[in-house]
Amino acid sequence: MYEVFFNLKTKPFDLLPNPAFLYLSKSHKKAMTYLDFAIRERAGFILLTGEIGSGKTTLIRDLIKKHCESIILAKVFNTMVSSEQLLALINTDFGITVKSNDKTTLLQDLNEFLIKQYGMGNKPVLIIDEAQNLTAETLEDVRMLSNLETDDAKLLQIILVGQPELKQTLALPRLTQLRQRISVFCHIQPLTEEEVERYILHRLEIAGNRDAIVFSQPVIGIIWRYSRGIPRLVNIICDFLLLSAFAEEERMISEELANEVIGELDFEYQFWGECQPTACEDEKLNHSNSASFKENESRQEEIKGFLTEIIHRIDLLEKRDLTAVSKPLTDIGNRLERSELNFREFMRMSTKEIIELKKDIQTLKTAENPSVAERDGEGETVRKKGFLGKLFRAA
Repeated sequence: MYEVFFNLKTKPFDLLPNPAFLYLSKSHKKAMTYLDFAIRERAGFILLTGEIGSGKTTLIRDLIKKHCESIILAKVFNTMVSSEQLLALINTDFGITVKSNDKTTLLQDLNEFLIKQYGMGNKPVLIIDEAQNLTAETLEDVRMLSNLETDDAKLLQIILVGQPELKQTLALPRLTQLRQRISVFCHIQPLTEEEVERYILHRLEIAGNRDAIVFSQPVIGIIWRYSRGIPRLVNIICDFLLLSAFAEEERMISEELANEVIGELDFEYQFWGECQPTACEDEKLNHSNSASFKENESRQEEIKGFLTEIIHRIDLLEKRDLTAVSKPLTDIGNRLERSELNFREFMRMSTKEIIELKKDIQTLKTAENPSVAERDGEGETVRKKGFLGKLFRAA
């Protein structure tokens, strides 16, 4: 629409993962070097991670384009599937006729295909995109595919591509063998502010006119801040900026126009939820604070469960001979009383929060055995001692 006005051959900020527009930032260049090495050396497993829109797919497409003369490629993008369905998708993309959904048959057909390709000097490569959606069980089945090998070479190279959550799944103890088989690991970092500027000029140049429009330094800063260095989001912002400049017949993007476009896009809500865009260090701090809050919540639930279990066990003991258990229960009360300060320090809870926790525990206890709350005698005396006794009296 605006290509003629800006003397461009094509749209410079299209969202399609076109390898022709690939900009190699420091992080992208490092990942490309590692991936290129892995393909040449026939490494077994390759892991590529990065945020949504960081350029993972574009990087993979460029990699395959460079090695297409000997590569037999299978690509899987639908990863919300079972192990059998995944194998069927792999075989289908390799051009293998799927005769049965039986896992043994699928593996046998795949193995025969790979041996034939090896004999012909071809390099079968399997790319599993959006791999963060795979379950641990399915990833373990993927690992088993690496067992398809000859005495001196792997029959299949596997490239797992996914968002950072994939690393969390791979960290599970049950996937230790898979982690140990990953020969090459690459993570694509967001662009820096300087790289965002070079990225924009690079795409304009590939599109036919590096000087089509001027982005001032403050505008570059605005784009970087709101996109957080994610190439796809840089494209979205810049495409709207060019469209707005075309409508105003301007050849320079002003700060006013940039802020206006960002506001119209409602960028914070549409792409980052309700979070305010922040610099990288602020983002890390917010993430740390969020993690700390979740950890504290988890500790509170753990303590609540622990105290509820104590109350339950005391209820069971009270149904027996209280004379025999009087001293042990007194000891428990005394130990809990000595632990009260430690408990407050550990939970970092205010007096009000402690009282609310006590009320919750009393509610749970009464719901489990209402008759216990009405008892008196030696059992009541034992319960009133120490911190545990305070829990009952506070309710």
